[in-house]
Amino acid sequence: MLRLFRSLALLSGLLWLPALQAADSGWMTSPQNGHAQIRLRAENIPGKPVQALLDIHLQDGWKTYWRSPGEGGVAPVIHWQPESVKAQWFWPAPQRFDVAGLSTQGYHHQVSLPIELKNLPAGKLSGTLTLPICSNVCILTDYPFELDLSTPADDQFTHDFAQAMGKVPLPSGLSETLHAGYQPGLLQITITRKSGWNEPQLYLDDHSDASFGKPTLTVKGDTLQATIPVSDQWGDNAPDLQGGKVSLVLTDRGLAQQSELEIGAPLAAVTQGVALWQVMLIALAGGFILNLMPCVLPVLGMKLGSILQVEQRDKRSVRLQFVASSAGIISSFMALAVLMTGLRLSNHALGWGIQFQNPWFIAFMALVTLLFSASLFGLYYFRLPSSLSTRLATHNSNGLTGHFLQGAFATLLATPCSAPFLGTAVAFALAASLPVLWIIFIALGVGMSLPWLLIALLPSLALKLPKPGRWMNVVRLAMASLMLLSALWLLSLLTSHLGTPLTLTLTGAVLLLLWFAAWRIHGRKTAAICAGSGALLAGSILLAASLSATGLQGTRQDKINWQPLSEQAISEALTSNKRVFVEVTADWCISCKANKYNVLLRSDVQQALQADDVVALRGDWSRPSATITAFLQRRGSVAVPFNQVYGPGNSQGTVLSPLLDHKEVLTVLTTAKGSAE
Repeated sequence: MLRLFRSLALLSGLLWLPALQAADSGWMTSPQNGHAQIRLRAENIPGKPVQALLDIHLQDGWKTYWRSPGEGGVAPVIHWQPESVKAQWFWPAPQRFDVAGLSTQGYHHQVSLPIELKNLPAGKLSGTLTLPICSNVCILTDYPFELDLSTPADDQFTHDFAQAMGKVPLPSGLSETLHAGYQPGLLQITITRKSGWNEPQLYLDDHSDASFGKPTLTVKGDTLQATIPVSDQWGDNAPDLQGGKVSLVLTDRGLAQQSELEIGAPLAAVTQGVALWQVMLIALAGGFILNLMPCVLPVLGMKLGSILQVEQRDKRSVRLQFVASSAGIISSFMALAVLMTGLRLSNHALGWGIQFQNPWFIAFMALVTLLFSASLFGLYYFRLPSSLSTRLATHNSNGLTGHFLQGAFATLLATPCSAPFLGTAVAFALAASLPVLWIIFIALGVGMSLPWLLIALLPSLALKLPKPGRWMNVVRLAMASLMLLSALWLLSLLTSHLGTPLTLTLTGAVLLLLWFAAWRIHGRKTAAICAGSGALLAGSILLAASLSATGLQGTRQDKINWQPLSEQAISEALTSNKRVFVEVTADWCISCKANKYNVLLRSDVQQALQADDVVALRGDWSRPSATITAFLQRRGSVAVPFNQVYGPGNSQGTVLSPLLDHKEVLTVLTTAKGSAE
């Protein structure tokens, strides 16, 4: 009897063995990982690649990764036995998961991944699946399996495989046109769809030389624009991607498309029906408004003084002087276009006023303004080397070179200012093709020179100025003081590069050198007057600064708890249902200072930005920063000041005007709160 039972048990085992080694592994779990179940099925049809299906079921709150995981994670992988097996994976469109400032691409709940296999051995197929899953922690689990390909799959397999293949993105059907462009640190993609967009998403495949961040999507009509931050694999400056290719998946409400694009030159910013001629008008307006900014006032004073100093004023000489100054302005904007072209071709960051991040440029500008100030004070008459046959000083000169240099100098002093319309025009130019960039910068130059061209066209306006007299000395000294203040302001910008002690030492040395030169040229009396005037001016500045600081200790004190600016900080604040106020500023930005004292230090704005549900983030662009540059570029900006507000009711963020208005700030902050209390 015992022998009979053993025989039946053996027979039952033989009958059960094919089921255990069928083309279906059954649902598998791991003792080290109770958050996932996996199953591998396959069907071997003679004359065709073996079709396999990897089913993954995850507990709530857990996810696994797509073929390109994004900024973190690894993709599932199978190590086949034997290694000669060739596998082609098909990936359904993923979803995006943002955790702790990192953006990843993958799946949650459940997913089925179709696979086609070639070069298989006869009979059995084995291997090990390595599956990463993540929640608050990440687990990497190995699942060994073995399939018997001689056993046909069940009837459900064909249906499930076809259903899984139906979720794999197609090569077309969702878009009409796709274009990719690249500028340093930023990949641009524009996609058009005649039927418009509902809920578009973009997922990029990994690149061998670069790492892609989270895309920022903007829909304007039938055009979808995506901007993607790019760095190298170590998070540093990105390589030049122009001429290469990028693979991506585009989705919109259940539809998915797989595409591969060649990366070309930077693309023009997508505008809501704004043509090039309209952007040129914006550039003209932005350039014109630069004349009203405090950066340019000292040079305008110099121009006024140069007209008053001429004894024989006639229409022809006035016209030529202002035409020369206009030529200097336009030529300087063309020189800036050359600079931007060189930076783009050399894969460097682009931005308006970035030359003021260079301490050598700041020192040069400070030296020039000091020389102009000394000239206006009447201490010196400067001449360039005789071989050039011209003068740097603007007065007592019958040539036009000085007037040309005035226009060029006015342009250089204007670059720290971000006037209304200017940022829009410059952002469009720096994102456009090189010919368009040149057109926009020339339009900016023409716009800034419009007042000068007006006087060149109607020189009688300048001839109506009063005749020279003693009153001119007062005007000249006032303009000289403004220029000296500009020089001292420029020297103060070196603090972030050299430190306060060294900057003060350098400033004192320069002033001492000028005093020594005055003593050698004009004698002790003039030197004493200069020293006394300088001491009085310095004392006045220190007194004004002291009074200002004392005043700021009251209602004008900045009590906002500013935090370092980062994309992660914005994401974390939004996740916590908080509002975010972003400020990007720089020491050399005059408009930033105006925003601070006229708006941000107001008591009502201070109170609003100190609310418990408001996070204030500040980025400093005084010195070169790849992080700040990429942050601005992702938002279509290339200049400071830059302010933006996010919140539960405004997750995409609202960019504020370059010159802040306190009512606008408070209104946008209130709107960003949404329905959350």
